[in-house]
Amino acid sequence: MKSLCKTLLAAGLSVAMLSACSSNDNEEEVVTELTEIQATVFPTVDWNVNVGGGVGDYYSQLKPAIRYGHIYAADRNGEVVAFDQETGKVAWRKDLAAEFKDSALAKTKDIRIAAGVTAGRNKVFIGGESGLLVALDAKTGETIWSTVASGELLSLPTVSEDSVGVHTSDGNFEAFDIDDGTKQWTHEMQLPNLTLRGTSSAAYDSGGFFLGTADGKIAVIVKNNGQVAWEQAVFTPTGGNEFTRMADVDMTPLILGDNLYAVSYNGNLVSMELRTGRVVWTRKYSSFNELATAGVGLYLVDDHSRVYSVDRRNGLELWSNSTLMNRSLTSPAVIGSYIVVGDFEGYLHFIDRSTGEVAGRIEVDSDGLFSQPVVVDDKVYVQGRSGKLATVVLP
Repeated sequence: MKSLCKTLLAAGLSVAMLSACSSNDNEEEVVTELTEIQATVFPTVDWNVNVGGGVGDYYSQLKPAIRYGHIYAADRNGEVVAFDQETGKVAWRKDLAAEFKDSALAKTKDIRIAAGVTAGRNKVFIGGESGLLVALDAKTGETIWSTVASGELLSLPTVSEDSVGVHTSDGNFEAFDIDDGTKQWTHEMQLPNLTLRGTSSAAYDSGGFFLGTADGKIAVIVKNNGQVAWEQAVFTPTGGNEFTRMADVDMTPLILGDNLYAVSYNGNLVSMELRTGRVVWTRKYSSFNELATAGVGLYLVDDHSRVYSVDRRNGLELWSNSTLMNRSLTSPAVIGSYIVVGDFEGYLHFIDRSTGEVAGRIEVDSDGLFSQPVVVDDKVYVQGRSGKLATVVLP
């Protein structure tokens, strides 16, 4: 069952269909059609360009990274491009598939980039379903080092002071030396019989990688030795079959001050103490998306594309919006007074943070949007399935 579900997802099963498959095979998901809104904000596309052939219908969480005055982006086939952040001109371009076809990709024959892009320590880190992990020079694009992890890489690599950590599809979390790619350690985790397609990316803070697991927990792995400092359940799976016991934490734990926030599929949204893992509060939500935050608000897109605002101090729900249900919404991001999410038809929706009402929208890529928008300096950077990379601004 596990391999069947993963095969279907890899072939291009949508997030909305994933929800139906994993909860009730007889449940029909009705996609909400867009209706006219009373817009109060009017976003515009400031700049756009194509990056390779995009990701097609395949599962991917690739998104651009904006750092060092550049926009770094990649496509599934291994093309990596750095654009000047001010002018949009190409600074450098890299073809990873061609570079590694006779070595790291000799067995897989295909690079299938899905993990990245992460920029840090003057490097750009990218990985793929082949297990290949590459570190590029952020300024020139030259390959600094490469290695092959123990399994597929499906989520963002996480950078610490002297290492980069990756979560593999076979349940391992591995750390590599940031300068030469030497493996430092491997932390092994047992996978449930059935999991969602995808893995969480770790958050890094105070010498520890904070990681969501496939069995519904947050684990803190010590950077220096790969040992677990503490582990706490977000949700304890129950039920009579493998589907109802799925409880993956497929998002990056959100660290705010002395607290950590996480959400699981089929499970809970929780607040934990950062140092001990003690649960401060818990509320019933189901999601595999990243959380966003501004002020006292946590913003959540659940597994049916309902959008919520929750008070992070106590977990009380402030508002909910179900007008975009089952539109395969991306994880949310915050820009000014709005939350921004993309959908499977390629629209970006701007939702008022105070009321939860859709205040504006714009079509970016008719092939669809699939990954969390990136907000930097009051601009929204978003990548579409066709390969279109766009910068969206508010007037």
